Amino acid sequence: MTLEFFPTLVLTVVMLCWFAFGAIFVLRKKPPSAPDLKRDRSSIIGFALQALSYGMVLGAPREPFTTLIISGSEPLAVIASIVAVFMAVSSVSLIMAAIKTLGREWSVTARLVEGHRLATSGPYAYVRHPIYTGMLGMLLATGIAVSDWKVIIAALVVFFIGTIIRVRSEEKLLSGAFGPEFDVYSQRVRAIIPGLY
Repeated sequence: MTLEFFPTLVLTVVMLCWFAFGAIFVLRKKPPSAPDLKRDRSSIIGFALQALSYGMVLGAPREPFTTLIISGSEPLAVIASIVAVFMAVSSVSLIMAAIKTLGREWSVTARLVEGHRLATSGPYAYVRHPIYTGMLGMLLATGIAVSDWKVIIAALVVFFIGTIIRVRSEEKLLSGAFGPEFDVYSQRVRAIIPGLY
């Protein structure tokens, strides 16, 4: 397999993962909805910033069908390509598992529903917000597939600002609803990246 094949492969896999990502939300079997107890619409600002970060990496592409690493280091370019494919596939899998675990409690905006339960199993045993972890993986995979380092770094800054807004909004509701149970969980499990944040 030559290096010229890798950019096409990475772009193809990442785009297929984007289709799967969209299908998760559009085609998933929706559980019966539960009435809202509380909703925090300020999380929409965080959602908009996360969406902007994706627009940044997609809107500032490098030369088509080239690798992120163009310094003549073929092994690094191959490794970056493999990492992007792994991130895209594992991110979509993580998001699917997280949404399945949440069931009727999943929502775009921060909310509590009647009979809300604190999710701590499945992917929630490793991070408190695995959907955002998966979204971060999709951002990085997309950046590696089509963008350059400067744009990826800028997009990461915007993504993390949006994610922090959403995490704080959601966790304010969860802390109010579950009190010490949520406090113990949040001290034990990181928000987005195991061992870091």
